[in-house]
Amino acid sequence: MDIITLSQLSEMLPHGRSRAPRFIAPLNNAMHVYQINTPLRIAAFIAQIGHESGSLLYVKELASGNAYEGRQDLGNIFPGDGVKYKGRGLLQITGRSNYLKCGNALRIDLISHPELLEQPIYAALSAAWYWDRHGLNELADRRAFKQITKVINGGYNGLAEREFMYNNCKKILGI
Repeated sequence: MDIITLSQLSEMLPHGRSRAPRFIAPLNNAMHVYQINTPLRIAAFIAQIGHESGSLLYVKELASGNAYEGRQDLGNIFPGDGVKYKGRGLLQITGRSNYLKCGNALRIDLISHPELLEQPIYAALSAAWYWDRHGLNELADRRAFKQITKVINGGYNGLAEREFMYNNCKKILGI
């Protein structure tokens, strides 16, 4: 059973309408696995992935990743780790240690094959895994959208756009 329809996803992320067919099944699967299955959870999740991915356009960070080189907090301990483990997936998993944790959870080798997070199925699953790992369903249930943004972004970059998307998603889902 689908959690959201292609039509709903296309309405929620109108700038991603042409890419929605590629992502609808992977998103429904990921949301099912990680219980992103209530209108509040769905609205917050889709708004956040919508912002982070440029409405499903980017599953790989545009920047080179050089800024992450040597970042111990991300587990980037070997030369080249910053570039190799730059943001990927619909919520931009970043850093060797996060790739390792995500890969273990999804049972795929992201250390040897970080590019797997660029595939729709793993782009969606990695986002839902991150969402679950950081307790974001609970924050969504409490309508703590700004707090969700802080967890995902580390700050409030793009908060106005995220909130606009969130309100649009809630409207489409009837909340």
